[in-house]
Amino acid sequence: MSVRGVDMEGPSKESLPLLKGTLDLLVLKSLSWGPRHGYGIVSWLERHSGGSLGVADSALYQSLHRLEGRRLVAAEWGRTETNRRARFYTLTPRGEAALEADAATWARYVESVGGILARETP
Repeated sequence: MSVRGVDMEGPSKESLPLLKGTLDLLVLKSLSWGPRHGYGIVSWLERHSGGSLGVADSALYQSLHRLEGRRLVAAEWGRTETNRRARFYTLTPRGEAALEADAATWARYVESVGGILARETP
């Protein structure tokens, strides 16, 4: 059985879809460990999700643009480890506060949904 292309019979080997609003939170978390360029953010997310979260470039840069517009991240040009020019993103103090608040909301959401899904009686 499948729902929207997801195999409901068992775990899928494909990337998990990101729920709306999740990518911004994950980008903020990746930047909480220090400045990163776009490829560095994607690599960090893939590494820390065990490869289960695939992020399209367009989605990442839309997220970064949103976060920069909300002044949650700041960007400046720099050089990568391979001497390529890239924009490096840094979490701002406002971004740190947003990360803390959004992470707490996400934890409450996961707990609520997990509790409902774990119920075995009506």
